[in-house]
Amino acid sequence: MCGIAGFTGTGDRDTLARMTSRITHRGPDDSGEWFDDAARVFLGFRRLSIVDIATGAQPMWTRGCANCGNLGIVFNGEIYNHAELRKELAARGHSFHTDHSDTETLLHAYREWGDSFVERLNGMWAFVIYDPARKRLFGSRDRFGKKPLYYFHERGNFGFASELPALLEHPDCPRSISPTAVRKYFAWCYVPAPRSIVERVWKLPGGHSFSYDLGARELRITQWWEFQIEPDSTLGNDSTLPEQVADTLDRATQRRLMADVPLGVFLSGGIDSSAIAALAARHIPRGKLNTFSIGFTDPTFDESSHAKLVADTLGCAHHHETLDLEKSRELLPELISRLDEPLGDGSLLPTYLLSRFTRKHVTVALGGDGGDELFAGYDPFKALRAAELWQRWVPKPVHQGIRMLASRLPVSHKNVSFDFKIKRFLRGTSYPPALWNAAWMSALEPREIAEFTGAPCDPEEVFSEAIEAWDRCKQPHLVDRALQWWTDVYLRDDILAKVDRASMLCSLEARSPFLDIDVVNLARRIPWQLKFRAGETKWILKKALRGVIPDAIIDRPKKGFGMPIGAWLREGHFQFPTHDLPAGFSRDFLASRDASHRSGKSDERLFLWCQWVFANWLGHSAARP
Repeated sequence: MCGIAGFTGTGDRDTLARMTSRITHRGPDDSGEWFDDAARVFLGFRRLSIVDIATGAQPMWTRGCANCGNLGIVFNGEIYNHAELRKELAARGHSFHTDHSDTETLLHAYREWGDSFVERLNGMWAFVIYDPARKRLFGSRDRFGKKPLYYFHERGNFGFASELPALLEHPDCPRSISPTAVRKYFAWCYVPAPRSIVERVWKLPGGHSFSYDLGARELRITQWWEFQIEPDSTLGNDSTLPEQVADTLDRATQRRLMADVPLGVFLSGGIDSSAIAALAARHIPRGKLNTFSIGFTDPTFDESSHAKLVADTLGCAHHHETLDLEKSRELLPELISRLDEPLGDGSLLPTYLLSRFTRKHVTVALGGDGGDELFAGYDPFKALRAAELWQRWVPKPVHQGIRMLASRLPVSHKNVSFDFKIKRFLRGTSYPPALWNAAWMSALEPREIAEFTGAPCDPEEVFSEAIEAWDRCKQPHLVDRALQWWTDVYLRDDILAKVDRASMLCSLEARSPFLDIDVVNLARRIPWQLKFRAGETKWILKKALRGVIPDAIIDRPKKGFGMPIGAWLREGHFQFPTHDLPAGFSRDFLASRDASHRSGKSDERLFLWCQWVFANWLGHSAARP
């Protein structure tokens, strides 16, 4: 796992050094730089050594030659099927010079199969290949965008980097905050790809590649993979399906045990992380698998007893740390200041704390990310049918009145409280079905964003990604369309971005067996009726895991991995100085919402938290409004 950066056009070696220095946390073990003044190509690399520690240094070149016209690469990620690909390439006459580097496999695969070689990869990646003979740069990002890649293309200059602060070290990189991205941030609590928070700086979306022509200075973006739900009705009658699910996930987990450094598993005590721990334990001697959990002194946010139950059952070497929430809160300003983009997900802090604790013992950790999205594990799936009936039978003019009545329910700041669910349900169903899931999760509604930012906010613009995901799904049922949104947008741009940033700030590599392409291809073919059955989420996954993990874990209610942000805000632990707001933003709007939340009249936790994160991030960023 590493950090990459580079550019072509203006800039020099010092520019490259500044860029790579901003991503040292992504690769504290080694660094590498290469540049060609004549071709004006600069490649930089920071390494977190995981696989082939001795011979896997980068930038890497075919035949070990950096100046003889061969291919060069900077690569961030892991390719789990690289050994099989290497064997196939060797049979085709390719000669390898590293011991078992997946980086070298990428170079030879590109040479053998061209741009389409990415379709053969099983793993996570963001890489850029320099092809001197064709005078081009070729870059790619994995299917779900687990590894980040930002870029800009300005006045014949092209630059790329794993994180935004590295890119902002280039003198020609734009620095102006995007008003559209800010509106999207307050709608989504993050900035969905392909936009970044900076105007004209982009994220290469997952499942996309780019080709940059060094002669013509032209950039071309292509999509090479798309998540698509394609139910296979025959699976509904297949009695072996639970076994298929378990076996496919088992193989995916085994692939991700590939490492030349200590490895462990994040263990929250939920179904997904428990499944990964149980399957990993099959391939590691009893007592040798390291598992990691954190607990909190607040019992409504603590799951440590469930994690211990799983670890004890599996015979894992379990590591646990109990954290005082107040002390944890003190870390927030430092954490937010190190983010490349504002991210308003309230589980960012516990994910960071877990990563920091885990990194004291191992360099790689497997987790359960992707299970909820692929197998319909979230509570909003339970609201879809009710939302459909609500919109069909309750007259539109009555909606606002019922929302006003619901707003009088007493505010609770417990984890996913009843009043929170009711108010969110009514909020979402004020919009068309394509926007339900996005509105249920949003920090502000479009009309509120317009009032706060002082600029018009069109719902179809700010939620355009939700509409596109809804339309991409070819299946008519609400559950399938919701699965498309949760997987295509929320998983990619919130969950995976959060886990990548939190773990890599601690120089820890996080791996996701649920996002193995074999697991994904099976999951997307399973009919929705087997995922969400009679009101039960993850039905087929739970059936597959009976006997693999304790029934007590399978049957317990879902509990999110979060922090008591609402209570902290109500108790006044976060300050909102209105004089620091960007020009045009409404001081009265912020002050009113803050006062309403602190008095207990309303629950403004998502907006206030997003605003606090945005203000603290902006105070440390080179980007400016």
